[in-house]
Amino acid sequence: MEYRNLGGSGLRVPVLSFGAGTFAGSGPLFGAWGNTDAAEARRLIDISLEAGVNLFDTADVYSGGASEEVLGQAIAGRRDAVLVSTKIALPMGDGPGEWGTSRSRLIRSTDEALKRLGTDYIDLLQLHAFDASTPIEEVLATLDGLIAAGKIRYVGVSNFAGWELMKSLGIAERHGYPRYVAHQVYYSLAGRDYEWELMPLAADQGVGALVWSPLAWGRLTGRIRRGQPLPESSRLHQTAEYGPPVDEEKLYDIVEALFEISEETGKTVPQIALNWLIGRPTVSSVIIGARNEEQLRQNLGAVGWSLSKQQVEKLDKASAVTAAYPYFPYRRQEGFARLNPPLV
Repeated sequence: MEYRNLGGSGLRVPVLSFGAGTFAGSGPLFGAWGNTDAAEARRLIDISLEAGVNLFDTADVYSGGASEEVLGQAIAGRRDAVLVSTKIALPMGDGPGEWGTSRSRLIRSTDEALKRLGTDYIDLLQLHAFDASTPIEEVLATLDGLIAAGKIRYVGVSNFAGWELMKSLGIAERHGYPRYVAHQVYYSLAGRDYEWELMPLAADQGVGALVWSPLAWGRLTGRIRRGQPLPESSRLHQTAEYGPPVDEEKLYDIVEALFEISEETGKTVPQIALNWLIGRPTVSSVIIGARNEEQLRQNLGAVGWSLSKQQVEKLDKASAVTAAYPYFPYRRQEGFARLNPPLV
């Protein structure tokens, strides 16, 4: 397993990490993802640790806190061997104090997460979304206090727009508050919007990407192909409304390229899609999910080898889209590119 620094921090994380959204799954979204109990979760974590995957990501909103509870039970007795990442901010109820990142909500939600996880510290606490109703200074000052209290060690965000993240980093710099070192983002061959603004920001500011849904909500498993019906075993018809939109014709082009490279390499379609992501600039770790041992072991096969330059170019071409202004086409033209060379 390869390890990388999480952004500009000293925290070393594996290039593959495990997403616990399948743990104790309930409701229309998480129930469709999986319903792993504590015993099976412990088995999956055993396999992950054997392979060098020691970062496990969850959130308070995953199945109403049940994911955190199962993860806590599964890591009991070996807390020092793992890194725990969780997220807070999204609504856990309808009351005025049950959503957002106010001082009171952050403190209470952190304490509740610690209790569910069965630990006295969180390695990485991420804000699940930007809260426009709370001053950024209040958020950062509260996180600073939680770090000083030893309850959290690093802070990050998820699903922030570029200006939201950059403004937060600027305020942190101005007041000496902790800087966000991670941004948990959607990024895949079927969704490359991250590259337009967030990737250059991350490279400039030392913010590592933790990639969620690297297989585009299950679309890059190889089971969805042009001219073929959706497999009966697919859960996409249950969960598609919750995930990012994907252009179907572009998806089919990407999958065909993945199958061509699969024949060349002997690797599976998901392994190739994951390996492409691991090689992208600013990516610290790609979060994989698995409902069972077979899925986990297949995903773990995405490391330990590299795509050729020609294979990367084939995937880049198949997945390329026209970015919104001002990122394209001007940034690609010679004069503009000389001033601001693109990362990819």
